[in-house]
Amino acid sequence: MTSERKRLVHEFSQEIHDATAENVGDLLADYYHADAEWHGPEPINAVEGTDAIADAYWVPLLESFPDLEKNDYILFAGEFNGGEWVCATGNLVGTFENDWLDIPATGHATWLRYGEFHRVVDGQIAETRLLVDMLDVMRQAGYQFAPALAPEVVIPGPMTQDGVLLDEQDDEESEKTLQVVEGMIDGLHDYEEEGLDGMGLEKFWHEDFMWYGPAGTGTTRGIDGFQEYHQAPFLEAFPDREGGDHVARFAEGNYCASTGWPSVRATHLGDGWMGLPATEEPVEMRVMDFWRREGERLAENWVFIDKIDLLQQMGVDVFDRLRDDRQYF
Repeated sequence: MTSERKRLVHEFSQEIHDATAENVGDLLADYYHADAEWHGPEPINAVEGTDAIADAYWVPLLESFPDLEKNDYILFAGEFNGGEWVCATGNLVGTFENDWLDIPATGHATWLRYGEFHRVVDGQIAETRLLVDMLDVMRQAGYQFAPALAPEVVIPGPMTQDGVLLDEQDDEESEKTLQVVEGMIDGLHDYEEEGLDGMGLEKFWHEDFMWYGPAGTGTTRGIDGFQEYHQAPFLEAFPDREGGDHVARFAEGNYCASTGWPSVRATHLGDGWMGLPATEEPVEMRVMDFWRREGERLAENWVFIDKIDLLQQMGVDVFDRLRDDRQYF
């Protein structure tokens, strides 16, 4: 049952509040298959098995943020290519007491924005795809590596406060949401022939929609803000971008989500994105999107890009700069 899969993932999030570095391995064993796949952000990347997942991600995270909470503000489920998936996004919140992945502790409350997709098999998680906005954690610790064109904020949940869909949703509404998103994505490919004005964004987006981007880009409002502060600089830098290997894309109710590993392939051909000159090198991007439909069009979009991984392909080792205290590119 779809509702059982959703409750499994949501209950795991709630259990994190009582987890410690000492017992998180037992918690993972309750919710994950012993040989589960786990794919995370740079510099953690891929591991296999609950012991390795605990050692690579959860134990260091809980040692750094001992009072950690995991708050889903969007969670829903769907099927893709025969797999049964649950996706979620929200904020991990905790006091940054000890260094994490060489990011210096601040002693302050810190928000770790996450997006995740879980493939569930026989009542347990068999595969996880997870992105955490690492650049934003660094920003909160006082390290600013690139000038964002739009404000960098603690990203909120849906304006409607209805993103955790534990109950079954109407199939017709789910299909409608998926079709709006698919149409919007098809329109994005018109850039090469038609330019920004020919992409038809007004057919798919509310005039004042919110676009919640990753650190280094920021959050925009409305079609004009989206194009000026994200889309135009991004397309100038990566004009030949193409969709990549989608792991999952599905919709439930008014919500849709998609991820790929990579989701985008491109060549870095234009100067200026995140303050960097073009490298003319091919790059791949791990991306996650979560959308909320309102009526006939999209009203909100939460976006994750594994920028640490992307920047490394562009010749910038962010963690090396962090360790050397070298800010700005």
